[in-house]
Amino acid sequence: MIRARHALLLALLAAPVACSSTPAPDAPTQPLVRGPRIAFSYETLDGGVLSTDTVAGRFTVIGFVATYDPSSHAQARFLSTLVKRHVPRINAGLVVLEPPHHKLLVESFAKVVEPPYPVAMADEATIAGTGPFQGLHHVPSVVILDPQGREVFRNFGLATADALDEALRTLEQGKIPQTNAR
Repeated sequence: MIRARHALLLALLAAPVACSSTPAPDAPTQPLVRGPRIAFSYETLDGGVLSTDTVAGRFTVIGFVATYDPSSHAQARFLSTLVKRHVPRINAGLVVLEPPHHKLLVESFAKVVEPPYPVAMADEATIAGTGPFQGLHHVPSVVILDPQGREVFRNFGLATADALDEALRTLEQGKIPQTNAR
């Protein structure tokens, strides 16, 4: 029974890969315009904190996911790949957009995915899309913050490790990467 579930999970994780959102090869060249610093703080599953202060100083990639969504599982794995490519140049974290009573599901999700970055549960405002990451309540979604904690990239839907890698390279050049978030 456990092997059947594991095989099903692997099949579900492989399916969304073909639906990834990859930026066009010719990234825009206009200068990057940065907004205000985003103040956020979420408690991680291990009792720590994922916050503006804990990620300051480096580009930070934050994935927003849900345990029930197969694409979210794939997004968490793509984020793991990205982190391994960029250690120690970037920070990363995962914010699960589910209520507190789903904590057991979130802990199980984290055990399956085994991310090399912190996993946190969102607050009610973030789940509703009214929290620090205004309008973000789609799963999966990804936000990249600059070293000062300002949002410089947002993607709705599954983004591969290669697409996120390209976005980071574009940001490091001071340019705006393509995004599908409007």
